[in-house]
Amino acid sequence: MAAAVTSSITTRGSRGPAAPRGVRSWWGLLALPGGVALLFFFILPLGEILVRSLTDPSPENYLRAVTSEVVRSSFVTTFVVSILTVAFCILLGYPYAYVMARSRSAVAGILGFCVLVPFWLSILVRTYAWTVWLQNTGIINSFLLDVGLVNEPVQLMRNALGTVIGMTHVLLPFMVFSMYASMKRIDLGLERASRALGAGPIRTFLRVYLPLSLPGVYSGSLIVFVTSLGFYLTPAILGDAAKPLVGQLIVEQVNQALNFGMGSAIGILLLLVTLLLLALGMRFAKFEDIVGLRGDQ
Repeated sequence: MAAAVTSSITTRGSRGPAAPRGVRSWWGLLALPGGVALLFFFILPLGEILVRSLTDPSPENYLRAVTSEVVRSSFVTTFVVSILTVAFCILLGYPYAYVMARSRSAVAGILGFCVLVPFWLSILVRTYAWTVWLQNTGIINSFLLDVGLVNEPVQLMRNALGTVIGMTHVLLPFMVFSMYASMKRIDLGLERASRALGAGPIRTFLRVYLPLSLPGVYSGSLIVFVTSLGFYLTPAILGDAAKPLVGQLIVEQVNQALNFGMGSAIGILLLLVTLLLLALGMRFAKFEDIVGLRGDQ
């Protein structure tokens, strides 16, 4: 009986003192500014876009959008580019995150700083910087021509390759930090136990470390993929104008064709597809992993 009472007291104490009811009610007000901003800068504009897609001139906008070969081709191109971007982010980001997670704090801090540097530069500057490397008279083609590897410039931009390169550069930090957060939660004692039981380093990595790091891979992939669906600036500069992504197509409908209803309908369709993919992705990537709320268990 005494042990049960002691356990109950210890359990309650570990949770910390409960906040008074009045204080808890005031905490809810902290979300009020964010909620108001979300209402005025997201929900209301989104509602206006929805209304315009149905009334400018009619709901037939959606029928025209889903039956248009241009729109379907744009969605397919967007999905392909987004999948390739996710693949390259994983290939480049996993080794980098692995080294960050296994390094000392000082080295991990330097590596993290190198990943964060691009965030401090304008996406426009970063994208135009890639044109210096990828254009026909750029650094890469000049080098290939000088050493005799090619006889004429290689088309590295104004196509899907240039778009994937630029988007991978922009979105790679999201993948790296998602995987890094997952890897830091892995108990290294499990690796030592695996090695003690006779497993080699490769088998230990494949059977122990890799499965435990997959939540970070899933969450990072979901973030990168969903973000890639709405990209506009990078594909507009580095991509092929003849095969636009959905974001480019929406801008063309609104700014050039002045077809606000059609552009709004395509935007709503993209939003619905994104929400559907998020719902499916949540079966593999937990919300706590995506926003980084899950602590060590």
